[in-house]
Amino acid sequence: MVGIIDYGVGNLFSLRSSFAAIGEEAFVSGDRQQLSQADRLVLPGVGAFADAAQKLRSQGLDGFVRDQAAAGKPLLGICLGMQLLFEKSFEYGEHQGLGLLEGQVVPMAGKLPRGLKIPHMGWNRLDVKGGRLLTGMDGQYVYFVHSYFGEHCEGSLAAVTDYGIPITAAVERDNIYGCQFHPEKSGETGLAILRKFCSL
Repeated sequence: MVGIIDYGVGNLFSLRSSFAAIGEEAFVSGDRQQLSQADRLVLPGVGAFADAAQKLRSQGLDGFVRDQAAAGKPLLGICLGMQLLFEKSFEYGEHQGLGLLEGQVVPMAGKLPRGLKIPHMGWNRLDVKGGRLLTGMDGQYVYFVHSYFGEHCEGSLAAVTDYGIPITAAVERDNIYGCQFHPEKSGETGLAILRKFCSL
């Protein structure tokens, strides 16, 4: 059973629908006791890093997520949820993340070649570097919507995509996984990735 963490930020119900489409039971909750009963957890997220991090803290879910990850429960961060796994973000200031993975979140502005639009929005090809979650997905196209990306995360880097420069597309370390793209918006490829997560 998959627990989708509800902290007021994210495409919760489209994500739950995607799990239903692959025959996996999933529920949406912000209750720590209920979420602790799940076999695996998903941390979704859209919007601003600072706001999301504050909402996690205010609900006591930051420590809960760290504890569950430390106990070995599979955890998947999606989009902003992946960014929250890192140590910090420089989105409108400097803000602390969950610190589950080494790395930081930085703006695309000033780093991309001129002429490329921000936010990075649309379908891009995966260049898989390793890990278990994206096995067999090299060269597949997935859907991105973001203006910030993870860097200095070589220790967990699982995939990049080319958007003028190599952009971190996925990370993985032990039982912690992250996708900068949206599997729930990535068609059959995205469903295959969610299916794989449920088997890990």
